[in-house]
Amino acid sequence: MNPTTLSAEQARVLAKGPFPDYPFTPKSFVHPNGLAQSYLDEGEGDPVLMLHGNPSWSYYWRHLVLGLRDDYRCIVPDHIGMGLSDKPDDKAYSYTLRSRIQDLDRLLTHLDVGDDLTLAVHDWGGMIGFGWALKHGARIKRLVILNTASFPLPASKPLPWQLKLGRDYNLGAIAIRGFNAFAAGATRQGVVRKMPEDVLKAYEAPYDSWKNRISTLRFVQDIPLAPGDRAWDLVEEAGKRLASYADRPAYLGWGLQDFVFDHHFLKGFEEALPRAEKQVYEDAGHYVLEDKHELLVPRIRDFLDRNLL
Repeated sequence: MNPTTLSAEQARVLAKGPFPDYPFTPKSFVHPNGLAQSYLDEGEGDPVLMLHGNPSWSYYWRHLVLGLRDDYRCIVPDHIGMGLSDKPDDKAYSYTLRSRIQDLDRLLTHLDVGDDLTLAVHDWGGMIGFGWALKHGARIKRLVILNTASFPLPASKPLPWQLKLGRDYNLGAIAIRGFNAFAAGATRQGVVRKMPEDVLKAYEAPYDSWKNRISTLRFVQDIPLAPGDRAWDLVEEAGKRLASYADRPAYLGWGLQDFVFDHHFLKGFEEALPRAEKQVYEDAGHYVLEDKHELLVPRIRDFLDRNLL
């Protein structure tokens, strides 16, 4: 891509590359507030919307994009504050789940993706995607669900102390923004198979300063645990509606060595989507597509091909 066509933030982060298996041409959508959101739009065919979580970015989905783009349109946004998108301060952007959903709605309207979407989600991508679906659920025809949530923390699952520290205490905030504890920790603790150094570098490249780590912290601080939390009503309602997708093709890919989205969350999806196909890995972690992309990508491709819209 010609550097002159990149946004300033796209150019800044990509200059740290090249990043393995990310030969894509990022595009940019400027929201009414002036913020540039980076996204991939690769291939043609049935649209597959891939939503990442925290602290990753579109890089997480690279193997699936490479495995689908010959026959599918792969749309992969970087949320504001993440990846190749702009990273504003709190005065310029409200880092809430509602903002994420609104951003997604504007982007999809701009891209004119139609009414036959496959929704693929990971981590916070589940809450963003299913939150968007509260108004657009009829447009989702297939689901690909990887180590995520679309419902509140199960009663039997305590919030891990690492998240509680970041969510509720200044010490955690300093660790996340000052020492990159969340992004750097996830690349090492979120996998069973150690990431190569150049892949680690790619994951962490966008989050190289206090300023540029604002979203990794705000995501943690926005975790909804009880009524009154800003995102609670959205996540609670998404959870109530999850079973309404039981009549649609769904695929669950899960790494059980995930200290957050573990078997408690998998059980929630299994109960709501009893007909879902699934592949569960005992030897994979939170970044299940890192640990098992050689197996997961062809399985997901086969699932999509057998359930053409």
